[in-house]
Amino acid sequence: MTEPTVFSPPTREAGWRRLEEFLPAAWAYAERRNHVEPGHGNVSRLSPWLQKRLLLEEEVGAAARAWWDTARVEKFLQEVCWRTYWKGWLEHRPDAWERWSAAVPGLRAERRADYEAAISGATDIACFNAWARELRETGWLHNHARMWFASIWIFTLRLPWELGAAFFYEHLLDGDAASNTLSWRWVAGLHTPGKTYLARADNIARYAPGVEAPSPGRLAEEAFAITEHPLPKIALPPRPSGWREAGLEVGARLGLWLHGEDLCAEVGGLGDAPVAALFAGWPGRLAARAGWGPGPCAWNRAALADGAARASRRFGCAAETGETDDLAAALADWAVRERLDAVLAHEPMQGPWRPEARTAEDALKKMGVRLVWIRRKWDDRLWPRATRGFFPFWEAAKRELGAA
Repeated sequence: MTEPTVFSPPTREAGWRRLEEFLPAAWAYAERRNHVEPGHGNVSRLSPWLQKRLLLEEEVGAAARAWWDTARVEKFLQEVCWRTYWKGWLEHRPDAWERWSAAVPGLRAERRADYEAAISGATDIACFNAWARELRETGWLHNHARMWFASIWIFTLRLPWELGAAFFYEHLLDGDAASNTLSWRWVAGLHTPGKTYLARADNIARYAPGVEAPSPGRLAEEAFAITEHPLPKIALPPRPSGWREAGLEVGARLGLWLHGEDLCAEVGGLGDAPVAALFAGWPGRLAARAGWGPGPCAWNRAALADGAARASRRFGCAAETGETDDLAAALADWAVRERLDAVLAHEPMQGPWRPEARTAEDALKKMGVRLVWIRRKWDDRLWPRATRGFFPFWEAAKRELGAA
């Protein structure tokens, strides 16, 4: 896949530039956001940077409010906060991710021919085929197109939602374990039981005039029920929001582990930590385990390199980088070599980095090195609110943004 210019490069600086380009027109977002326009200049296209936390949700929210009254940009702020909501919801219900991950291999083998036809754009639905090609070629789709695509996939083509989520996750540069998986569940009627999303030909014709809308009657007019066993809900384990609250011994020699779930270590509770060593290695087998294609893999690796370079400048120490087949062993060897007493890290969220984190924690413990998980204040305050629907959560998010 050729990386689209609009998402290049995967750096914090480029994300800020993209945000600054968008903010003067952010007041029109609510009116135009559902329109799928050529070039997608009516939406922010910030999601790849937000997903890696090259930009932080609260930073983007504060920047928008500095330009406009909250009422003018409320819909944009809501869309930024949906990402936090999905992450918090999945943290409370990790089985949603585990069930999806376990289901995909078997379903792909079972429905291979139908799956291959759909992802290659070989159906008789022209707009669906166009979106499949756009996703493969650019690594991105407009949110409204994602919803139509998912609905057609599930209710018209009658393919398992899990396979559609896997196709998206393979190609999306903003591929996010929570947002992607739970959005597909929402379309399927699993997130809010009984509430499904049906794509309509007239809606596609109205909001996406650049594609050929389906003929009347081609799309499913009724949604069938998809059921599952209830998802168990777990409590969030407490985490400190900064190194000072972690109960570290005075004078402890500290290292920092930087990974692809949070690439802005210099901002927040770790920004003033007395870091003596920095690790930003890349797990060589992660892309295959995660199901990322070449585009997302390259974007992730480049974003990690940018985060490591900034952290190295901020903390004044060289970053250990490079690819390793065994991240946990490499991390433990580094910690011993650097004579560290503890390693600080933002805890990876539910998704492909979480197993790496648990294995690393065990490896460091065997070496007598404590791994201290940090949770950003934004997450610590808002994730506990992500237990029901979005709009009760949004009221808490508004207060966090100072927009209430």
